[in-house]
Amino acid sequence: MSGESAEESATEGVVRGPGDRDAEAVARFVERFASEMTEAGMQRMASRVFAALLADDDASMTSAELALALQISPAAVSGAINYLTQVSMVGREREPGSRRDRYRLHNEIWYTTFASRDQVLTRWERTLKEGARTLGEHTPAGARIAETAAFFEFLQSELEGLMGRWQEHRKTLDLPSGSPGSGA
Repeated sequence: MSGESAEESATEGVVRGPGDRDAEAVARFVERFASEMTEAGMQRMASRVFAALLADDDASMTSAELALALQISPAAVSGAINYLTQVSMVGREREPGSRRDRYRLHNEIWYTTFASRDQVLTRWERTLKEGARTLGEHTPAGARIAETAAFFEFLQSELEGLMGRWQEHRKTLDLPSGSPGSGA
């Protein structure tokens, strides 16, 4: 993995530079977190690629670096990257003076990911309200769909407040500002 900051090993309590990391422990973390995301519904290869980028100090790797780190084919990397760019979790940028693409986590990845869900919730809510009217809000199916629309409307209003509170809370944390792919 790349980068320049030191990190403290949770298992050993020692300060390690990025070059001193236990590569096997990093690989285990990547696979474990990828497994958690897969269990939550994300595609398996996309989960692995995302976790590898998350664990990289620069939050940026080429297709060849990802294939090597994860022991997967370039085609598997390509499919995962296509999915991750489609859901706005990863960006593609060209290396200066090269034909190679680098894949990078967006800054404030979790904030951006959840904030973009706001647009999805708005579309779902609108479609569900229309569906409830079409089916009749007092029919069993219409009532179920109306309740689902109300849930998404509630979720959307709560998410907006939650995101604002996160921004305020983040200011109180001792985190590096503007780090690539940071958690906020």
